[in-house]
Amino acid sequence: MKAIAATKIFDELPPMDEVLARKVTVLGSTGSIGVNTLDVIAHVRKIHGADAMPITALTAGNNVRLLIEQARAMKPALAVIGDEKQLAELKAGLAGTGVEAAAGRAAVIDAASRPSDFVMVAIMGAAAIEPALAAIRRGVVVALANKECVVAAGAVFRDAMDKSGAQVLPVDSEHNAIFQVLGSGDASEADLVTITASGGPFREWTIERMRGATVEEAVAHPNWAMGRKISLDSATLMNKGLELIEAHFLFALPPEKLAVVVHPQSIVHCLVSYEDGTTMAHLSAPDMRTPVAHALGWPRRIPSPSRRLDLAALGSLVFHPPAHDRFPALNLAIDSMRSGGMAPTVLNAANEIAVQAFLDRRIGFLDIPRVVAAAMDRDMGSNGRAGDLESVLGTDARARVVAEEICQRVGT
Repeated sequence: MKAIAATKIFDELPPMDEVLARKVTVLGSTGSIGVNTLDVIAHVRKIHGADAMPITALTAGNNVRLLIEQARAMKPALAVIGDEKQLAELKAGLAGTGVEAAAGRAAVIDAASRPSDFVMVAIMGAAAIEPALAAIRRGVVVALANKECVVAAGAVFRDAMDKSGAQVLPVDSEHNAIFQVLGSGDASEADLVTITASGGPFREWTIERMRGATVEEAVAHPNWAMGRKISLDSATLMNKGLELIEAHFLFALPPEKLAVVVHPQSIVHCLVSYEDGTTMAHLSAPDMRTPVAHALGWPRRIPSPSRRLDLAALGSLVFHPPAHDRFPALNLAIDSMRSGGMAPTVLNAANEIAVQAFLDRRIGFLDIPRVVAAAMDRDMGSNGRAGDLESVLGTDARARVVAEEICQRVGT
């Protein structure tokens, strides 16, 4: 299996002026990663000038007010709102700015297809698959802050990258850390790649206590400022399972070379153990602007407003194994990774439906992995090869219908 995030070796780094002149597209600019991306670019512009990293397009799902604010400040050529009903408000908010306004799913994909040098994919969930593929097919640098599209369609992404020559950079803190630690080496020389998990807000909770967990408690991540969906995935540990699958595709690592360790401080983001006995770790403060800046500047380093690490103030680092019995979502993800084919597609789709049902207060917290497990037990072609987009989207759609049916039964 080929890696998606294959690291290129540079005999000579590109000049900084070339990096600063890159045209940037941000898909999902109003989410947490999108906001952090624009924060880093604004910081770079303060140092290197207002013309640094010109923005081709910004897209958002339905937060039209923030999109207007961002577009007026960052001056992209295009601003797209996914909700077509909000197009009139977007146009009114951008009147006189010279920023083109558009709306709808097709417009988001069009934004990803427009000429730019760098595309940040920060759209949540499987909705990112088609826009991300549109960017990859252009053969540019694509930074993925979305793990679900790789989980659901990893083989499709790999094939598209091979054809276009695109460079995919991981932005998830753990995968960005692996990318940096592997450097110009060969992933096959690694004995074990371990990603860390904070353990989420329920790390020390009993199963009985988790049974009554509220939405507010579940999305209150102890270390990271993230969106509700990823925060909830962190609470179930599904997020770590999805990240294992993502690492499997990004770095062509077999399941037996991937592991998870709980690290409550979220300072160490990965550990790579090599066959000579060396273990290398990547450390940084829990601030997503750090991996975002790495991706934006790659292969150079650019200034970032992210928090700096002070190990002396921290004092100690703590690690312990995950509690598989209390967090079955992690096991489900590992099983789907080992099964391969469409199993990760079904896992991801069912999880997205179950997460939303919990956020809507239609099912309980412990029902989330139960819904996913029940969906995984249904025959939806999960043993097929995830080799083309049509098959992936079809399986994804069927899994969502099944998972919704299960949620309705569970919630009654």
